[in-house]
Amino acid sequence: MSFNIAIDGPAGAGKSTMAKELARRLGYIYVDTGAMYRAMGLYFLRNKVDLMDKDMLDRCLEQVQIRIIHDQGEQNVILNNENVTSFIRSQEVGNMASICAQNLSVREKLVELQQAIAKEADVVMDGRDIGTCVLKNANVKFYLTASVQVRAKRRFLELQEKGENCIVDTIEKEIADRDHRDMTREHSPLVQAEDAVLIDSSFMNQEETIHKMLEYIDQIKE
Repeated sequence: MSFNIAIDGPAGAGKSTMAKELARRLGYIYVDTGAMYRAMGLYFLRNKVDLMDKDMLDRCLEQVQIRIIHDQGEQNVILNNENVTSFIRSQEVGNMASICAQNLSVREKLVELQQAIAKEADVVMDGRDIGTCVLKNANVKFYLTASVQVRAKRRFLELQEKGENCIVDTIEKEIADRDHRDMTREHSPLVQAEDAVLIDSSFMNQEETIHKMLEYIDQIKE
């Protein structure tokens, strides 16, 4: 029987960072569902997919294939046999990922793959509806959050390190807008699962956050 850990939360809360580190320390597989949606968003942008055109959308969903592979401990996202890991972290792609995630057909295609992975292996999976939809029976669920201001500052510093020009106020507005979309979308909106542990990392560093999560996991396993 596999052991599954679900981490949900809003954009910029550090879900991917925490999930990767938890998976590393526990020896589990890390499944970045957000990266899968970003790959789908990248595909839609490149191919100018009209989400309102159902026939076009259905054709594209038949053609697109997204896989996650791990090479020497690093996750790589494969879109139709192309490694797009370095192309999916822009704000434009992130915003498109949030928009296309509201589409039921897109969600159904990706959720099926995510559930299959979790059934076969011990995983740490992060996203926005993991504990409420994808892995409803996960052994451990976390809801990781932080203030909009803190999340915007973290994203600003991340983009600066990559040499991208950005304005923190613009990022803050984009994050707030994305929160609204994610929390009010019709299909699988972002909410804290009733049995999820709330962790607000606004005033905690990475090691403090990881320590708190591992403490809880150890309690569940005892």
